[in-house]
Amino acid sequence: MKKILLLIPTLDRSGAEKQFTLLATRLPKDEFDVRVVALTRGGPYEEELRQADIPVTILDKRWRCDPVAWWRLRQFIQDFDPDIVHSWLFAGNAFGRMAAGKSSRAKLVVSERCVDSWKSGWQLKVDLWLAERTSRLVANSQAVAEFYQQQGFPAERIVVIPNGVEIPLEENPDRDRVRDRLLAEFDLPSGTKLVGYIGRLAKQKRVDDLLWAMQLLKQMTANVYLLVVGDGPERDTLRKRAVDVDCAKVVRFADHRDDAASIFSQLQVFWLASDFEGMSNSVMEAMAAGVPVVASDIAPNRELVVEGETGHLISVGDTAGFARVTDRLLEHRDEARAMGQAGRERMQQHFGVDIMVQAHVDLYRDILGKSD
Repeated sequence: MKKILLLIPTLDRSGAEKQFTLLATRLPKDEFDVRVVALTRGGPYEEELRQADIPVTILDKRWRCDPVAWWRLRQFIQDFDPDIVHSWLFAGNAFGRMAAGKSSRAKLVVSERCVDSWKSGWQLKVDLWLAERTSRLVANSQAVAEFYQQQGFPAERIVVIPNGVEIPLEENPDRDRVRDRLLAEFDLPSGTKLVGYIGRLAKQKRVDDLLWAMQLLKQMTANVYLLVVGDGPERDTLRKRAVDVDCAKVVRFADHRDDAASIFSQLQVFWLASDFEGMSNSVMEAMAAGVPVVASDIAPNRELVVEGETGHLISVGDTAGFARVTDRLLEHRDEARAMGQAGRERMQQHFGVDIMVQAHVDLYRDILGKSD
């Protein structure tokens, strides 16, 4: 049995952490002995991992460069003696490769989850410095792969494995009950046309663009509301912005919710306005739920949304474009339903969780069968 160490900074409830947990809990137990290490802290996904009988170790990293956490990780790697160390995100990738060291027998795999235009020069230099000891870089989209190739990572050691999405039941017997509860909770009238955003409230997501789009849409479509589900550093600013742009009456903020998955099926249209992404879990979950998507026209979104078939792609910052195509989808319900169904089929055929997990299994087998 091969030993796999999966390493990530935290087990918070976010997109990368969700994919990490889906992979960890579904790798074949008769082939891989999986251990999870979180550098800084646990989080909501820790319990899910433990329930799947996966040992979880928290290293309590306190500072950006924490020698104690580095030493603990190095000791863990030496004691566990893994065949593969697969790390995720910048801190995990940096600590994992440095703690393993050049003399480790473990194959080192890193996962990059976004077009990381936010990274500073020193972080990109660290990535490139550690590239020589890296067996593979896993990118979750072609756009991410191209970004890291442009930074100098060898193209022949980059592999694209898209995110995986769980496909909900097409006919949910609780759908009407969930809708009634949602309308009552957010004081929405019967017959509400519900547009939604579910995700982190951060600048890159450009949720303020969605508020401007809503200000326009409410003048074009009667009884339409925007539901914003999520938390993040922009939360308070966005609530104030909704008042400033005169759309607060038709916007509902819900913060983080454990039942977010059930909300997708209640939406008529899903919005995402980001200026950069890796591969949006929210877009995938909306499509899996049969909801047409209106998203910013950036490379990662083009890998998911087929223009005119599963939704629409709008230039970044074009709030009028968001409002215009959404108004059409709300008016032409048959067209919207067809797009939603096409999106669901696309997720089933190309982006299921089983497909994602099997691609990692194939990668691990390939790496262990070769001497890089």
